[in-house]
Amino acid sequence: MAAILNNLRNTIIVGLVLAIIMIFSFGKASPHGFDMTFWQAVLRWTHVFFGILWIGLLYYFNFVQSRKMPDIPAELKPAVSKYIAPEALFWFRYAALFTVLAGLTLAWLRGSDYAANVFTLGFAGGYGPDKRGFTLMGIGAYLALIMFLNVWGVIWPNQKIVLGLVEGDADAKAKAGRVAGMASRINTLLSLPMLTSMAMYQTLFG
Repeated sequence: MAAILNNLRNTIIVGLVLAIIMIFSFGKASPHGFDMTFWQAVLRWTHVFFGILWIGLLYYFNFVQSRKMPDIPAELKPAVSKYIAPEALFWFRYAALFTVLAGLTLAWLRGSDYAANVFTLGFAGGYGPDKRGFTLMGIGAYLALIMFLNVWGVIWPNQKIVLGLVEGDADAKAKAGRVAGMASRINTLLSLPMLTSMAMYQTLFG
């Protein structure tokens, strides 16, 4: 057991194997077997996994790192900026990418009518009271896309300047830090209604 738990790679491999066994077991137990609904469930699992990783790191940056950085002695701050932050940002931005890719693929697997209604906020084919769920789900989807574009278009380019991966003087680094920080706070703000949309829609509308 120690050989598994003392090594993150081994821990993830074993956890993934157990998850695959569970996924296969759900396929066997499902009344319709390994049909399209089963693959939707697999995509939803993937979407949720990467979403937890993405939003978890977003909350780490905002609830922990950015709040405590001013309290860290100057001589210790390079440990965060040179070792912890680059690694966290790698997982952060690629978790965002795979969350969005899995979500878009899941919407496509659920059918063109579903995808069209979500991304038109329920206006595809005419709007009515029965389309309100699509409106709310669509809002959540667009909030997630805004957050994703924020990660790759604003946060990461500016963080590269802050971390010294892109050339910049002290003023450029300070400005980039402020821009990245505000973009990250915007994503934290948007994450709450976005998560509300995702969770409430799946519970109430399926």
